[in-house]
Amino acid sequence: MNSSNWIEGSLTISGREIGVRNGVMRQSDLRFYVDNPRIYSIVRRDEVSPTQGEIERRLQMMDHVKQLIQSIRANGGLIDPLIVRDGDLVVLEGNSRLAAYRALATADPITWGNVKVTLLPSNISERLVFALLGEYHIIGRKDWAPYEQAGYLYRRVENQGVTPQRIANEMGMTVNAVNKLLEVYRFMVDQGEDDVNRWSYYEEYLKPQVSKRARERHPDLDSVVVAKVNTGEIENAVAVRNQVMKILKGGDKSIRIFTSGPGTIERALISAADRGVDNPWLSRLKRFRIQLSEDNTVAEFREMNPGHRQKAEFEFRKIEARLKRLRKEIG
Repeated sequence: MNSSNWIEGSLTISGREIGVRNGVMRQSDLRFYVDNPRIYSIVRRDEVSPTQGEIERRLQMMDHVKQLIQSIRANGGLIDPLIVRDGDLVVLEGNSRLAAYRALATADPITWGNVKVTLLPSNISERLVFALLGEYHIIGRKDWAPYEQAGYLYRRVENQGVTPQRIANEMGMTVNAVNKLLEVYRFMVDQGEDDVNRWSYYEEYLKPQVSKRARERHPDLDSVVVAKVNTGEIENAVAVRNQVMKILKGGDKSIRIFTSGPGTIERALISAADRGVDNPWLSRLKRFRIQLSEDNTVAEFREMNPGHRQKAEFEFRKIEARLKRLRKEIG
């Protein structure tokens, strides 16, 4: 359209004011953004860049896009404009809405031929593009699934060399939260797992400390867990939490049964139960013993202020005396 119809404005990204233009464009001239995390997670596999037609078809199959079609039709257009990069006319933000417009235009190309856009400069940096997406979908609406959020953060770290600390500062997150997302996503990448619906399985698997210790002792454990997820032997994230974690707490014997082949979960659970995993007192005693055995325990006690150190020594004496009496009483 004629440049006189554009309205000059600005957009704040990562604290910077970026000059933009607001107006209307033919939706057929716009292109989907292949590195958008949602598109990346549903159509970009094995690092093969999808075609524009493939992206459009896959997006239009998604439930949220079907809902958008109804919403846009009811509203007579978009409430929020698409955010488009000048030059290549890639839609950086609003790919689902573009897919919805394309679906509507199939039946009525005149009504749905044009769409509202905010046009960013053609030379906007990738760093600012990623920051923009993060502000929309992690800080703002938070409508990306955890897998999509993690993929976005992962590519910022791996492809752009951005540190987790910097990401945490930009996103208003803790470094620990960023690292946990990265850990689960890296695990899925390393294991060749790209099913967005299985994120919660591996989040549960990697969460507890017992998992870390078991994985260090049993290098084949990760691949076994992934294989059992793929075959359906591990049915859902609840099974990871309630079954797999019990097996790992059962120690090496239970884990060896679990990793010995398919159909071994029930036998491994029986082994874990025989070792007292379901007994709350045994579980408490084991956790306490493990805490006392950790490498940093001595240093932490030494770093206590004198008053706390004195109280800790008092508790040690009480525990020692009670243990002696208890062992005699239970004989």
